[in-house]
Amino acid sequence: MLKEQFIVEVALKRVDIPSFSHYPFCLNAVHNLTSLQLHPSVTFIVGENGSGKSTLLEAVAVALGFNPEGGSKNFNFGTFSSHSELHRYLRISRGVRTPKDGYFLRAESFFNVATEIHKLDEEPATAPPIINSYGGKSLHAQSHGESFLSLIYSRFGGNGIYILDEPEAALSPTKQMALLTRIHDLVEQNSQFIIATHSPIIMSYPDSIIYQIEEDGAAITEYEKTEHYNTMRYFMNNYVKVLSILMNSEK
Repeated sequence: MLKEQFIVEVALKRVDIPSFSHYPFCLNAVHNLTSLQLHPSVTFIVGENGSGKSTLLEAVAVALGFNPEGGSKNFNFGTFSSHSELHRYLRISRGVRTPKDGYFLRAESFFNVATEIHKLDEEPATAPPIINSYGGKSLHAQSHGESFLSLIYSRFGGNGIYILDEPEAALSPTKQMALLTRIHDLVEQNSQFIIATHSPIIMSYPDSIIYQIEEDGAAITEYEKTEHYNTMRYFMNNYVKVLSILMNSEK
């Protein structure tokens, strides 16, 4: 499918950085970053804990006008100001098309988004309740995973830019595969995704590009060459041996 993407490139304005020895510019995802060319359909950012992938994804979302804690561009709330200043040093190159929809899913703060929806719907208003766009059932009345799926199936409408930070956090392997199906449906509806993930299931989506973050920065890699895929594959094929090593490593 040929389509024009919404976001073409994310570049770091390196000449404006005050110091690469201070957070967040010292992170592996940022320190050697020049630019990331984004895939028209799905761009994955993968790496170890602490590599800076979520910090980078958050900065891209904020630079695009999303709330740091997540939600659509209409959300403007904060429970704890923890986002970095990285977004001020990013240059976003946009395509010729403008998305009709968009959302920033930040797994660790989605509870706060659900609370904000509940709060707004309790206020007197003439508009339909916001929760109607999420399937009509309170997100707090669902499990964490169910609320994620309500968001992705009911709120995501297509022709949009969707930024997902570790969406697998609340999803079983089966539901991660369901997410793949939904991503594909939305891609076919002219959507673009930027996803930070640890999940070998999710990062298997074929119409994509994978940036793996290591000590020397972000580099394009193939799915079967990612550390996540190879670690999981080795464990599943040798789990008795691996468990024996792990269980006896401190004896």
